[in-house]
Order: sequence, then structure tokens, then C-alpha cells
Amino acid sequence: MRPAAKVGIVVVGYVAAVAVAAVVVRVYIAATSGPDRQTYGGMYAFGDSLLFLGVAGVAAIPATGAALFFLRPHRGFWKILSIGGLATAATAILASILFLAMRSTTGHGVLQSWAMVTPLRILAAPMLALFFLLCGLFAPTRSTRICLASAAAIEVVAFMSVAGTWWAAGR
Repeated sequence: MRPAAKVGIVVVGYVAAVAVAAVVVRVYIAATSGPDRQTYGGMYAFGDSLLFLGVAGVAAIPATGAALFFLRPHRGFWKILSIGGLATAATAILASILFLAMRSTTGHGVLQSWAMVTPLRILAAPMLALFFLLCGLFAPTRSTRICLASAAAIEVVAFMSVAGTWWAAGR
């Protein structure tokens, strides 16, 4: 298959994923329209954006799988991806530690400022875990599979540690 055809398949897959996510969000907005959506517009907008990203991420699995399949013969790509995956997972560890440590302290230092943005990093962890798991399924060597599976596991543990505190705080 020609490289242009491969790129075309992947691009069409991603466009389809964005279209599916847009339709799902539109249906959700229509189903939840009411006075609360008007009153709490910012919260609904954030929730809508999370829904869009989640649906788009799941709908993009076939396109991402195709791209990874086409990139399978390129060993350098996989080496960089596995190292980058572990480096990205290290930021999840840092974010969860910082979030959990700053919950018990007060202050306005630099660490407290960084702790305020850690929930955004933690919210990205499930999609990153799914991505690393998918990459691990297509990885050509055992070492890259292990690195990518480890990155996925780290993302899951980081998310679950913070989500557990959110769940406990809501009870």
C-alpha cells in the first residue's frame, strides 16, 4: 500500500472520530437542555468538553491502531514512543504525589500553584493509559511492550489514587 493511502486511512479515521464525538455531544446537550444548563453554563461546558474528548478518544482507537500498524516496521519510532511513554507516566506519578501532598497543607507557594493544575493531568490519565495499552499491543519488540504496558499501569495507578480521594471526599 502506498504511503499516501496509509495516511489517508488514518486521517479519515480521525475525522470520523471527531464527527462521532461532535454528534454525541450535540445529542447530550439537547437531552440536558434546561435551566441548570443556563445557570451553570461553565460547568456544563467543562463536562461537555470532557465528554467530547472521551468519545473522540475511544472512537479514534481504530485510526490509531491503523497508524500504529503502519508504523510497526520503524524500530526507532517504537523506541522513542516507549521512552516517551515512561516519561509521560512519570508526570502522572508526580502529579498524583503533588495533589495528595498538597491536600493536607495550606499555603500559597510555588508547589501549591502547581498542585492546582494537577487535576487536569490526572483527568488525562485514563486516555493516556488506553493509548499506551493500544501501543503496547502493536509494539514489535518485547522491551517496548513492557515499557508501554508499564506506562499504562502507572497511569491507571496514578488516576485511581487521586480518584479514590475524590470519591472518599464526596461521601
